[in-house]
Amino acid sequence: MTRRCRGCAKSALVPVLDLGSVPAADHFPPRDAPVTDTESGHPLRMDQCTTCGLAQLADDDTVTAEPHGIEPRALRDQAAEAVGLVRSAGLLRGSTVTEFGSPHGGTWLPLLAEHGFAESASGPADVVLDCFGIMHEPDQRVAFAVRAAATAPDGVLLVQYHSLATIVAQGQWNALRHGHFAYYSLRALRTLLRGAGMSVVTAWEFELYGGTVLLAVRHGDHASDISVERLFAREAPSLSAVDALQETVDHHIRTLHAWMETGAAQGHRVYAYGAASRAVALLSMAGAHRGLLAGVADASPGKQGCRMPGTDVPIISPADLVAADPDVVLLTLPDLLAEVSAGLPELDGRWMIDDPAGPRKP
Repeated sequence: MTRRCRGCAKSALVPVLDLGSVPAADHFPPRDAPVTDTESGHPLRMDQCTTCGLAQLADDDTVTAEPHGIEPRALRDQAAEAVGLVRSAGLLRGSTVTEFGSPHGGTWLPLLAEHGFAESASGPADVVLDCFGIMHEPDQRVAFAVRAAATAPDGVLLVQYHSLATIVAQGQWNALRHGHFAYYSLRALRTLLRGAGMSVVTAWEFELYGGTVLLAVRHGDHASDISVERLFAREAPSLSAVDALQETVDHHIRTLHAWMETGAAQGHRVYAYGAASRAVALLSMAGAHRGLLAGVADASPGKQGCRMPGTDVPIISPADLVAADPDVVLLTLPDLLAEVSAGLPELDGRWMIDDPAGPRKP
């Protein structure tokens, strides 16, 4: 059967990143459950459409589990900043709001309530929100049509996404995961939105995840402002090098494995913090095990008592991490640094940031 683009339905798809077979990113086995060969047997590949430019998950043979993550403070702070910027731009008009949530949690509804908005009981809303939610929809064309239909004729659709240009420029290959069906460039988003009868009017960029974008979108044919055109121009160089992510993978996992081996050889107590989905493929492919990595701390009670998929490395609580008195802690999500530094002052000076070029000091 010929595979077709999740966005434009054309069949001009080319592979750009292939991680082989890895564990499912949202299934955390019990700590003492044996590691099996089938656990890491889920193919994970990114394709890109040569017609519309949408980067997308090739296939997904996993069964999505309910996530157990805790929304980071960085995400909450960025949401508050974003709502303030949209309001300053004069785009928070009307009184009703609809939110298409992300399965990873978090909501902007309380922030909109502070500005007098109430959830729409029925029919289109004046403001429609989608923060990292639409990437989870297998049929992208239908997903954008649904959000367009939910937006009132004079309303605004706000779409926030992790930029594909950022993923490429910063070598964030482990942003590719099961359940995330699309990875957006502005070019691809404009095409998807045009198909739904909408156009981008302005954009804001944030440092979250190394580079995220919030678009304001309206029905009809509207001219984009200078922020959109600048973003479009800046992302072009990175998007021409998407296939370079494959080389980054090999270097990253080799470097991380060598770093863990060096720590173990020196007798260091090496731990990590952040049992996030993007850490699953990373630690599994880097060959992490208890002899190299004693544990991964995470604030989510639902993950504590489990282990990292594809490894025997246990997931522990932040309190257990402090009690273990580690020599060094690898932070798998750089955005957590401010939060964990403030919450775990006992570990000051022991943090190392995971980076495709190799673990580094903050």
